[in-house]
Amino acid sequence: MPSPPRPTRAEEAPVKYLIVEDFSGQEVPFIFPRRVDHSDMREQLPYSRVVSAGFVELGPEGFACSGGNPELQLKARPEADAAIIAEALRQR
Repeated sequence: MPSPPRPTRAEEAPVKYLIVEDFSGQEVPFIFPRRVDHSDMREQLPYSRVVSAGFVELGPEGFACSGGNPELQLKARPEADAAIIAEALRQR
């Protein structure tokens, strides 16, 4: 019997995210547990524009973003999303 397919790196990431445009036009991240669907989280946010969606993990090189959400017709923007998340979470 063949073994089941291995999950992709995105499917193994511990958390999901959405990047939304806030009321001032700035892109901000919302990070949430993988058990919550991207579309369910999107319904809870007051912002009108979601610009990307995906999975994020913190590795030795920093944040790595990948994947997307077909239902929302959004994909991760690996470099841009990782930079937005890193800036939002940096110590001040």
